[in-house]
Order: sequence, then C-alpha cells, then structure tokens
Amino acid sequence: MADSFGPVHHHTADAAHPVAGAGTATTGGSRAEPIRVLVVDDHALFRRGLEIVLAQEEDIQVVGEAGDGAEAVDKAADLLPDIVLMDVRMPRRGGIEACTSIKEVAPSAKIIMLTISDEEADLYDAIKAGATGYLLKEISTDEVATAIRAVADGQSQISPSMASKLLTEFKSMIQRTDERRLVPAPRLTDRELEVLKLVATGMNNRDIAKELFISENTVKNHVRNILEKLQLHSRMEAVVYAMREKILEIR
Repeated sequence: MADSFGPVHHHTADAAHPVAGAGTATTGGSRAEPIRVLVVDDHALFRRGLEIVLAQEEDIQVVGEAGDGAEAVDKAADLLPDIVLMDVRMPRRGGIEACTSIKEVAPSAKIIMLTISDEEADLYDAIKAGATGYLLKEISTDEVATAIRAVADGQSQISPSMASKLLTEFKSMIQRTDERRLVPAPRLTDRELEVLKLVATGMNNRDIAKELFISENTVKNHVRNILEKLQLHSRMEAVVYAMREKILEIR
C-alpha cells in the first residue's frame, strides 16, 4: 500500500501501539461486517486521501466525511459509525469539543484523533473527552488501518511520542503527590466535592453548571478554589490527587 502521510515508519518501534486493552487486532477478511468509519478533517484533500487509502482495506468502509466538529456530530448521529477518525483543530467546532457530543449521539462510536498537534494539553483533553486513540499525521497509511482495527477491537492507540509524554506527566504528578502525602488533605466543601466528581467524569464547566443548576462562572470559581486548596495546576492533577488521597473514589 502506498504511504501518504509524511515520514514512513515501517519498523515496530515507530508504530502506534496499544496503551490499553489486550489481544491482537482482528485481521482483514475475518469480520462479519466491515468497520464503518467517519472521516473528519477540514482539509478536503486529506479526507479524500484517507478515503482512497482505506478503500483498499476489505474490512474497512468509509461511510461518510465531515469538514468540522459540528458537521461531525450531525453525521455521527445519522450514520452511527464504528470509528470516527477526526482532526483536533478545525474551524467552527474543534475535534476535542465534538468528542463529547459524538459520544452522546453515537455512544458505540470510538473516536481516534488524527492530528498534527503534539501538544500535551490536546492529548489530555482528547482522552478526557472520550477519545480512544491519538495519532500524529506523520504515521504511515498502513498504521492508520492497523489503528482502526485495534480500536475497533477494544484497544487504545496513542502515537509513541505522545504516549511517552503522557507517562512522563503521570510520573511527575505522582511524584508531586507523594511529596505532599504527609500534609493533611485540605478540606473541600460539599459543593466543591460535587464539582470535583463531575470534573473527574470529563465534564466541562458548561455541562457541570447545567448538572448542578448553577452558573458557569460559579463552576469556574469552584474549580479555581479546588486547585488553590490542593495546590495543583490542572483539572487532571486535581482528579489524580483526589483519588490518591481518598478524597474521591471514582468507580
């Protein structure tokens, strides 16, 4: 198969690898039905290239395409794809913001972010929003098909360089938490605990405000107070800290 996404990585060390789940991805031809894929990218030429490449895979079928996150949500609701292959940064509505809505209208769909963004913040936000994979566009076309099969089979796929950043960040968070373990956990108010629980589920401030019947600005204030009390810098750190200190148990 021809490669069309920049640098070609054929050896194992550079291939996107699973970070969750187990087992081997089902090979083409052994599925009862092809994997139905929705391609979302604001560049029509890139969408077309993906369609051409994936058309060569007997067990993968591109059922639709969208040019931004807003259109992606509508298409996902209508087509109910197995996999949504989506860019992170697009006009009107970005891919990360669209993730949560897609999971609402098509709960069975699994989302793979395929992007040029190697920003850690985009990776963390995508995972919190429900993405199952995060791949950089530098990967080869063969690896795109392989990742689609792996995610369809229940695995999570993250490009090696991004997986390394994720592990480094978690190690740093754990180290910072360990340094504070001898300090009594700050007391959060009942409302702050409610907000923290909803943050832990990946909800954004707007959704939390609706859930608790308070203003979005009030939610922002609660989140800021939580971070200040815990002496942390991000929502993700707050959740990890709360779990480690038994302030909050997420099941």
